[in-house]
Amino acid sequence: MSHGLAKVLVEDFLKNSWSCVEVLVKELANLGSMKERRVDFFSFKNGQRNDVSVEGKRFFLRTSVEYSNPQLTVEEVQGLIAARLLEVCANYFCACGLRQFDGRDVDALCEMLMGEPCKGVVVPFLLNTDETEPDRYSMNPLKESIVNSGQSAFPSAYVKTDGLKIDDKFAVKYDGTLISKGELELIARALDVCKGSYMDMADSVKYTQLESLSEAFGMNLRVYALRMPLATLEREGTDGFLHHVIREVHRDYSAIETVYNCMGRSLKNRTTLLTVPHSKKGYASKRAVRGKIYFDNSKLKNVKVTYKTTALYPNAMDPNDVSVAKAEDEFMVESDRLVNYSFKEVPSSPQFVLYSLASPENAALWHGIGAFGATQLLKSYAAIRLACMRGSLIGGLDKYEVVRGVPLQFNLSPKHMWVHPVHRNIDASIGCVQNFGELAGMGMRIEPLSIMR
Repeated sequence: MSHGLAKVLVEDFLKNSWSCVEVLVKELANLGSMKERRVDFFSFKNGQRNDVSVEGKRFFLRTSVEYSNPQLTVEEVQGLIAARLLEVCANYFCACGLRQFDGRDVDALCEMLMGEPCKGVVVPFLLNTDETEPDRYSMNPLKESIVNSGQSAFPSAYVKTDGLKIDDKFAVKYDGTLISKGELELIARALDVCKGSYMDMADSVKYTQLESLSEAFGMNLRVYALRMPLATLEREGTDGFLHHVIREVHRDYSAIETVYNCMGRSLKNRTTLLTVPHSKKGYASKRAVRGKIYFDNSKLKNVKVTYKTTALYPNAMDPNDVSVAKAEDEFMVESDRLVNYSFKEVPSSPQFVLYSLASPENAALWHGIGAFGATQLLKSYAAIRLACMRGSLIGGLDKYEVVRGVPLQFNLSPKHMWVHPVHRNIDASIGCVQNFGELAGMGMRIEPLSIMR
């Protein structure tokens, strides 16, 4: 690997995002007071999953890629590169001290970028949400068969690849804007060997792309990943942390009201479900669900769950091409099945602001909050964590190894998000970009977000 593009990005990052380095290095001064932890991750190579554990006093930095598209997008690649830049710069300047950087520092950082992303104190990782719909943003080349197989309102975790195939109309319409021929061939090959798992197929495709991107950008982009929340709930058992969270937030009217307040919602209508019970038909779309919470005085009585076919989101190239979650079902969940929660008995998908409490993150990198990302989500995320820290929500945290307080927050600058050099869309697949130098030329601008901690 050469330093060409990496050097361009390092220099631009240090010049324009130095405040992020300062914030991280100052935060790392508190590393000695942190507890040692073990976090289990995975990656894919040659279509095979490899599990790995990271142990010790580490500072974990979250970024993410989507399961709603098997191909890597320009936005996802920028997030991965940004996470690696934050990682190596924090590790480097923590060791040698904050100072005016020069060419020797840039060369040293480029060498570090070529190494594995988990060797230093700061460890970047991908938090991949497995409860989202498989074609949430109308950019999945398998979209037609996802709908025809009845899985459009399923969580990605439970989508099976049997019967899925490339949508020829999508491939023709979006050739060069959302998908490339090479990526279609890669997805087709992955479908043949993924043994029925949609998520394994998507991860295999993305990690294969990261191999070639690592060479092109001169940095190792094979960042480890973990899946949440369904993979975590399946694995942990009824005494696990997320089970505890679900039980605690449904304890009574006061607990539910606290979560609603943190989310900026009114309990007057009681329509936001704190965890979305899955339909026996397989539906779990948070967009397609309609809920109603009922109380008996101060105690939770039951929850009504209704699934209806619902439009999701369009891609950036055609605002009229809106993805869909097809679902029709209705049922009730009694209070004891939430207050005494068991995922095996009531599979459900908690709201992100709740299940992200189980993430090992000490810092998080958002993608364009204020333009492409929801500002309210970040406010809710912080408010929930502050409520836990102050003891007004979710008791009994001492027995669990979870990050206390609000992690550091960083944001890809909305005005400097990478886009396709010609079509100007952030959801273009990385395979649609002919010259990666044009992406590097857009720079790497990251900003620390000021929130109450």
